[in-house]
Amino acid sequence: MPQLIGGRPYALVTYGEPFFDDLTARLSHMAGAPTLIVNDVAPNPDCRLLTAQCRRFAEASSRAEVIVALGGGSVIDSAKVFAAAGGDFTWVRRFLETKDGADALTATPIIAVPTTAGTGSEVTCWATVWDEANEKKYSLARPSLYPEAALIDPLLMCGKPRALTISTGLDALSHALESLWNVNANPVSANHAVAAARRIIDTMPKLAGDLDNVALRSDMAIASLSAGLAFSNTKTAIAHSLSYPLTLRHNLPHGIACSFSLPMILRSMRGADGLCGEALARIFGGDIDRGAAELGNLLHTLGVSTDPKCYGVGVDEWHVLIAEALMGERGQNFLGSKNALLKSALPQAA
Repeated sequence: MPQLIGGRPYALVTYGEPFFDDLTARLSHMAGAPTLIVNDVAPNPDCRLLTAQCRRFAEASSRAEVIVALGGGSVIDSAKVFAAAGGDFTWVRRFLETKDGADALTATPIIAVPTTAGTGSEVTCWATVWDEANEKKYSLARPSLYPEAALIDPLLMCGKPRALTISTGLDALSHALESLWNVNANPVSANHAVAAARRIIDTMPKLAGDLDNVALRSDMAIASLSAGLAFSNTKTAIAHSLSYPLTLRHNLPHGIACSFSLPMILRSMRGADGLCGEALARIFGGDIDRGAAELGNLLHTLGVSTDPKCYGVGVDEWHVLIAEALMGERGQNFLGSKNALLKSALPQAA
């Protein structure tokens, strides 16, 4: 880290927990004290909190020339907002809501150090921004927001709670699969996705029962990185489009919200050909229905239901959400058909 910071004044974005307090102290000893510490990051970075946090950058005694993001996806996403805001969230909000004002956005370099294996935000150029007051979700997407460096250390992931490990791991699995049934898929992204999905499916059940196993944490870190490289090429698709209202309206953690529908979506891809069909066959074999059943069993083994009713979503609402999700920006990346997806949803909602 000191070599990457290179003596530049830096801001540190992290969590306000003892584990991260210790890392903050160690980093300060090795690289000098940060000009600003933001350690009140929320799980779903919201416009209201981000507004206050951005103001702290404007009020800092000296300007940070680089931002160190040490934490999970919410930390890295928040750091990207700070990098673009230049101390004033108003400019970011204007860009998110209108797509105007790009010239006013800044591009402070970011060093990303993920402490979970899931979001892949350390290798993407976008950040998720939530507006809970208006039940909206935005994606801040700027080529300048790719971190200048990403450090992946599985030791930082050891000891994370089981629920967090499962949720973030399933987020990575969703990233991998979402990049395959995607209009933007290409051979390079597909290879990353297949490698990630295979490794996650093999590793997750083992890791859920052995949270301090460094080898398993390493496998998940590699898989999450591969999934991040896959969907950094393609963006996500229908499962993520479905997940946003589930998180906003039903308080479902993002990793669960974007993964419990994966077996349903996989079933709807029966008969898929081309790059998508070939890649799915490399993961699940030639029988999509059998692959969907195995994927459902994996989720159930991890304690994740594939039934929307378990999350307070009735049959009618579920079908409305699917139709709306297909019309969303991410939903329009989906290669499959509406009819096949709705047909596939019937057993899940019965």
